[in-house]
Formats: sequence, C-alpha cells, structure tokens
Amino acid sequence: MATTGNLFVVSAPSGAGKTTLVNMLLERDPQVRLSVSCTTRAPRAGEQNGREYNFVDIAAFAAMRERGDFLEWAEVHGNFYGTSREWLAGQLNAGHDVLLEIDWQGARQVRRIFPDAVTIFILPPSLAELERRLRGRGQDADDVIQSRIAAALGEMRHVGEFDFAIMNNDLQVALADLAAVARSARLRMASQRACQPELFRFLELKD
Repeated sequence: MATTGNLFVVSAPSGAGKTTLVNMLLERDPQVRLSVSCTTRAPRAGEQNGREYNFVDIAAFAAMRERGDFLEWAEVHGNFYGTSREWLAGQLNAGHDVLLEIDWQGARQVRRIFPDAVTIFILPPSLAELERRLRGRGQDADDVIQSRIAAALGEMRHVGEFDFAIMNNDLQVALADLAAVARSARLRMASQRACQPELFRFLELKD
C-alpha cells in the first residue's frame, strides 16, 4: 500500500525498555506520531484512556475484530491488543510518520499490508539485565517474572524478521540509534519522491 508517510514498527520483549525509548523519541522527533492501540488489559498506574491505550472490554474488542476494524491484533500475556486500520491509513495518507509499538506477531501482520514499513526490534543487553529490570518494577510475583522471561526468549527469537536491531544497554545511545533509523527512513528514495513530487517529476525519474 503506497503512502506518503513512513510507518515505523517497534517491538521488544517486556523489560527491554521499548516504551521508554519510544516516548523519548516522540519528545525528540515531532514528525513521528504514536498509534494508540486498543487493549483489553486493565490500565496501569498513571495510564490514561486514549493516551497510552484505548481500553476496552473483551466483548467490544471482539466486535471490532469481527468488523475488520484492526490492521493487526494479537493476544499477549492473556490480553488482546489491536491497531485501528482506518486511523493509521488516514495518518499515512496525510503524510504523517506513524510509530506502532506492537509485538512481533503484530509486526508480521503489518508487513504483509505495508511491506515498506521500517521494523525495529529492541533487545536487552542480557537476560540477567532483563530479569533485573522486571524485578525492579515491583509489580509482579516471582512466577509471573519467570513466565515473562520465558516469553521474552521466545519473542527475541523473531529478531531476524526485523530490519533493525537496537541493543538497549545505554539509554541515550539506544535513543540516538532509534532516531537515526527514523531519519534515514525519510531519506529513502520512495519517501523523498513522495515529499517532493514536483521535483522528481521534473527530473523524470521512473519506477
């Protein structure tokens, strides 16, 4: 599907620092807009409906899924997540860059429809550091943490499906890497032609 905006897909296992990096990129790069997914999980402390997620119950999510409202959807840790097809298409067609913060299953679905999407996987520096971060949250029991670590291993095995892999060992370095990916994507020929159509028509460049 041809669009004038860039689509960035960022995935990572729980505890890799994906959300922190994404929020820092959004503050740094005003050209990127975050796609707010729908989810059936309960809000965490400090989260607001319509900001981090659109929180819906299972029945509402199922109805949206049946109507074909979602570009992609997935079940993660017993909760459902989905991306609005109509909202995303509208943003990209208007020339806006959009970032999807989704898991590898959703990324695989998105690539089928948007093969030019820029996919990025955030990795923790080690499993030991991943466990330390998960325990540092102070939110989950030991059995839940162990389950998340096992799930993280399974998720990280899909890193080869992504265009870029960023190691989040130093937060500022990882942020610089993520920003560099966004900037380089805008320099791709397809993006430049979409942004400067008159110039490229003048140059008579053909597909």
